[in-house]
Amino acid sequence: MFGELTEFFSDLFDPIVQILRVVLEFFYNLTDAAGFGSYGAAIILLTIVVKMALYPLTVKQLESTRAMQILQPKMKEIQAHYKNNPQLMQQKVAELYRDAGVNPLAGCLPMLIQMPILMGMYYALYNFDYPTAEAARFLWVESLSQPDPLYVLPVLSALSTFLVQKLSAAEMNPQMKMMMMLMPLFIGYISLEFPAGLVLYWVAMNVVQMGQQWWLFRNHEDLVKRPAASSNDKKGKKAKGDA
Repeated sequence: MFGELTEFFSDLFDPIVQILRVVLEFFYNLTDAAGFGSYGAAIILLTIVVKMALYPLTVKQLESTRAMQILQPKMKEIQAHYKNNPQLMQQKVAELYRDAGVNPLAGCLPMLIQMPILMGMYYALYNFDYPTAEAARFLWVESLSQPDPLYVLPVLSALSTFLVQKLSAAEMNPQMKMMMMLMPLFIGYISLEFPAGLVLYWVAMNVVQMGQQWWLFRNHEDLVKRPAASSNDKKGKKAKGDA
């Protein structure tokens, strides 16, 4: 059943996979022309290009996520105050979103658009056929088609996943904190058996993601916080009026 499901998704994303492999070959030829032909470097370059192309969507997703996190304290107040009146509670939460200019579903669309490309990268690298043994080598890894023998990349995949979550998170409930601990461990565990080329892509993607998040929060933090701040002010005044 799992094999059939994997084959189905592989066929579904095949057009994207073929495009990504063409681009991967281009970057390999580029490194080869520079005198150090390396599919490892080509994977890193491809990952950077893909993440940069998706940067506008990443901005939208992170802004929506951060805005929702900033609204969490006010949402908890509403939920506690109207816990015996679910219908009114939903109305007040909807008003909170409206006054803040936040769409709770806005973070989903960018992710849905990115998923086919990210899945295409997965299938493009999972069973990639390297032309020669020399081309498949990268630093300490003898073959990018095999798991990392020193477990360096699995450790980096777990650590980088944790850091990406840490940078994205603001206030978290106990369930989210547990997930933030378990997800990196799960990623690190499955990376032990994955081809090193695929794990290298995951690590490179996380590193670029951290750079993008740092840049966004450093240069656009006011754009993220402004709606929530105005919402808190408005709701604070309304709460006083109701009292």
